[in-house]
Amino acid sequence: MPKRNEKQFEEENQMAKIQMKTPLVEMDGDEMTRVLWKWIKDILLTPYVDLKTEYYDLGLEYREKTKDQVTVDSANATKKYGVAVKCATITPNAARMPEYNLSQMWKSPNGTIRAILDGTVFRTPILVKGVEPYIPTWTAPITIARHAYGDVYKNTEMKVKQGSKAELVVTDAEGNESRELIFNFEDTDGIIQGLHNKNNSIAGFARACFNYGLDLHQDVWFATKDTISKKYDHTFKDIFQEIYDNEYKEKFEAAGIEYFYTLIDDAVARVIRSHGGYIWACKNYDGDVMSDMVSTAYGSLAMMTSVLVSPDGIYEYEAAHGTVQRHYYKYLKGEETSTNSVATIFAWSGALRKRGEMDNLPELIAFADKLEKATIQTIEDGVMTGDLYLISKLENKKKVNSKEFLEAINERLVKLMA
Repeated sequence: MPKRNEKQFEEENQMAKIQMKTPLVEMDGDEMTRVLWKWIKDILLTPYVDLKTEYYDLGLEYREKTKDQVTVDSANATKKYGVAVKCATITPNAARMPEYNLSQMWKSPNGTIRAILDGTVFRTPILVKGVEPYIPTWTAPITIARHAYGDVYKNTEMKVKQGSKAELVVTDAEGNESRELIFNFEDTDGIIQGLHNKNNSIAGFARACFNYGLDLHQDVWFATKDTISKKYDHTFKDIFQEIYDNEYKEKFEAAGIEYFYTLIDDAVARVIRSHGGYIWACKNYDGDVMSDMVSTAYGSLAMMTSVLVSPDGIYEYEAAHGTVQRHYYKYLKGEETSTNSVATIFAWSGALRKRGEMDNLPELIAFADKLEKATIQTIEDGVMTGDLYLISKLENKKKVNSKEFLEAINERLVKLMA
């Protein structure tokens, strides 16, 4: 019997891997998360999956080189393929300008991608035994859905001198003006701020939340302050209710889930008393604040997944945290790091699962499930990175470095894949 040559062996080994039909968009990133990104692929993904991706380098150096066109290209590719996975990226401030020799302070890649996809950001904590939430009743994860358009993030603001009169002026298509007095600054200096939103963006936000609720089979909560903001916030409330009644009520009732509206202060009180297990839809600023509150209360921002969902069903997965700059500087010096990669692993598993669902690939879906199970099992077996070691209540626990943690996950993944 003739011996197999090296090429035949490689082909057979490749065929043994889980096959993909359609590529997913891969967006590389910066600093320590970029290092982890490669290790995750090498240790946990490519040995098992014949990984098909359309690669975009969103590292700050390449964004500078392309004048940020690469970010736009990656978002348009996501619209084409339907699923993306993104590494954490730097949004540069003044201090980063000389460090990376930048021609300008490039905008947040996440903001650019959100604007192109018209997406809503869903952030969900990853629960593991031994890392107990600060609020004991939270036994299931709370997903924060953040409207990622408008409000204070696209505001216009001015400082106002004493004696000034500030007005809100709207000029319609025919040139007619409508005016409302904001305030008469007769006896003091002050400040004013103008906010806006768009009905079509609010509608997209509502549909993304309702679709995600059906995906996860979870209730959807929404809250504003419509009793005070009788036009701005009330418009959010009205659009949500109209879309729910006309498009989703029957689907929610058939799924045994509900849509619930209340005032934002009442929602906060209810959330604290709840057991979790629902999607909490928030306006832009509320979602920014509440996602950090929820992630901290559950234990760690490094244990928080983030997925951007567009109203027409496009998904982009990433970790909720940043690039772990401090660990990266240690890594560059050759010092050992113990960086938590769980949220980045779950970004990959989420993207692979969604790709499997869209392409009807049960093996790929099963792999994503097993990767997540192996990751959680590793921590619950007491093997964890430094941040979790400090807060874990497990009696027998061991702190490992960044790469050892991934290798420990792989030991368990091998058994689950057998």
